[in-house]
Parts: sequence; structure tokens; C-alpha cells
Amino acid sequence: MSELLTQPIEALQHFKGIDFPGDIRFGQILVTGPPGAGKSTLIVRLGGWSEEGYLDLGRKHWWRSEILSVRPREIHLGLPFRGLANAVSVFDAEFLDRDPLPPVDFDRIVLPPRKRFFFSVDWYRRYVFEFLLPSAEVVFERRTERARHSTHPVDAQLSLEICAAQLDVFRRVAEYLHQQGFKVYLREGMDGRPRRFREPQSPP
Repeated sequence: MSELLTQPIEALQHFKGIDFPGDIRFGQILVTGPPGAGKSTLIVRLGGWSEEGYLDLGRKHWWRSEILSVRPREIHLGLPFRGLANAVSVFDAEFLDRDPLPPVDFDRIVLPPRKRFFFSVDWYRRYVFEFLLPSAEVVFERRTERARHSTHPVDAQLSLEICAAQLDVFRRVAEYLHQQGFKVYLREGMDGRPRRFREPQSPP
């Protein structure tokens, strides 16, 4: 599977000194990414909901989850992986203990219904997914520093290869959600310019 090309977003707006796409609303933003990507730091800077939420994309009606009622906020994604019966996060032992690490089973990601009527909810436009995707080297350095202080249990199992694999999972999920019609953008860090995929979307 080849990576989709991205391009910088030209029309921007600014929240709390951070660049965001000009066509989104502050209250739509869901920030996600692998451990060490900088999600919590970004949410604190924005003054968003500080508690992390877990969102299982393999579960029916995840788009109605209560954790999505307060935005912007940070979310950890639970994902269905091939060979695993239940969705897990990329820092769960069920994922990390597999050799090789399993790929995402995209056929098991549940998608919301398309908007059919004027008054029905357009779930593909209600949320905007921001994927924080720094380089694997940056993530590894951050998590190595955190591990020295034992502040994050997810850093107990750590290597550059694991960081790269976790980033790849989130990059592929970002591409998939974009292709299905969700509003998705990416950035390497808070100071980085947000980017969009160049490939056209499926109509929402």
C-alpha cells in the first residue's frame, strides 16, 4: 500500500497561536496519534478537554460515543488488527507482543451511515480528525526521556522500530478515514503547517 501524497493547507486560521485549516470549527477537532506525538501538549495549549478518551473504531455507533461530546479533545484509537479478536490500541501488549506486528483490519472498522435527509446528522462533517505524526526519531527521543522518569506506563516497551510501526498505523488510518469521506488533516507538531491528502475523497 503506497502512501497518499499530501500538500500544505493554504487557507489557515489561528487558535491560541497555532495554525489550523481555515474551513473547520474549533469545536470539531479530535486530536489523535501514537504515544509521544504531542497530543496532550496540544490539547493543553488549546484549552481543550484534558482527559484522554478511548475510541474503538471497530465498535458500532462509536460516532455517538459520549467522549466525543466535548471537543476539542485528545483521543486514543482502538483499532481492529488482523489476527486479534478485539480492537486494541498500538500500545497494548496484545499488539506489541506479536511478531511481526499485525496490520490494521480495515474491513472491521465500522463506518457511520451517510447523511440521507436534510435534518439527519452528517457524521462525516461533525468531526475533524487531526493526526499528529512527528518523525519516529522525534517520538523515540520524547518517549525515552519520559521513560527515565516513569511518567507514562506505555513507554515501558520502547524502541525506534516500535515508534515507527505505531506511526505507520496512524498514517494508514488517517488515509483510510480520508478516503471514506471524513475531514482529516495531519501535522508533525504544533508549530508545523497542517497538511491534507491530495487524493480526492469519496463523497460523504
